[in-house]
Amino acid sequence: MVLVLIEHDDGAAIDTTLEAATIARDVAAQEDEPLEAVGFGTVPGDVADELGEYGVDTVFAVTHDDLTDYAPVAWAKSVRELIDDREPSAVIAPGTDRGAETFAHLAAIADLPLAANVVEVDTGGDEGYELTRQRWGGSLLEDARIDAEPNLLTIVPHEVSAEPATEAGEATLESYTPELEEGDFIVQVDRREESDTEGVPIDQARVVVGGGRGVGSAADFDQLEELADLLNGAVGSSRAAVNEGWRPHDDQIGQTGNKIAPELYIPAGISGAVQHWVGCKGSEKVLAINTDPEAAIIGKADYAVIADLHEVVPEINRILKEKHR
Repeated sequence: MVLVLIEHDDGAAIDTTLEAATIARDVAAQEDEPLEAVGFGTVPGDVADELGEYGVDTVFAVTHDDLTDYAPVAWAKSVRELIDDREPSAVIAPGTDRGAETFAHLAAIADLPLAANVVEVDTGGDEGYELTRQRWGGSLLEDARIDAEPNLLTIVPHEVSAEPATEAGEATLESYTPELEEGDFIVQVDRREESDTEGVPIDQARVVVGGGRGVGSAADFDQLEELADLLNGAVGSSRAAVNEGWRPHDDQIGQTGNKIAPELYIPAGISGAVQHWVGCKGSEKVLAINTDPEAAIIGKADYAVIADLHEVVPEINRILKEKHR
């Protein structure tokens, strides 16, 4: 059996969960084993139905009187208990903040090796699983091996396409109550506060407009805000713009910021250092606007405009407003 950790929100599995489930299904097929899943809290039936379309046979919903929200140690110990009960050959998680933190604790608790940032798995190696992993912020790929019982893997977000199974099935939803101790809840989310940022969250937007040092000032981001509004998108920024104090860290795209995967990303005045590219390379299409034809982002973009963003963006806005009339 192969087990995949799931995360869900607003009655649906998040995209990175479906990506991890796609890899987990492939691993299960190679091992000729069933695919099961584990989630926390009340897992809606719609989530189970969705996971069934991705080849999951059983979804275990972990519940506990003291487990009211995310608690990394409690999550890890719960998965460890389920491992002891189900004896999977592999346990896989999306490489999100929660997935990575939970599996770091799980590896330590179970005294097992953990392979992070995986993008491809071949289970037929003579010395365990043969893996392809991203290293150095995605700037290189590494061939690696892992041989453990079970193998623990996290999957790079937005690097694997989420693809439903060829033959969709129905997942059974079962409750699972682990034995946890008071100390397992020392770290736990105790409240949530709504963001004061209006509009579409940057990691969910179909269109993202990014601004870097080339924007020139905080005030000049207004033209990017206007473009994003016209495209029903969101505004992001490079680390340089955040360091200048022009944008909040919540807007940062890159290795130490958000990882985005929009249908269209428009980086304006961004040179495109590898740390930034790590955060946006999941974009389906990239339209770069930059005065420097040798900028790294130009070489990576699908389309490029070699010009001053202060001339290009207002003109795009004007044309879009005319079309919206």
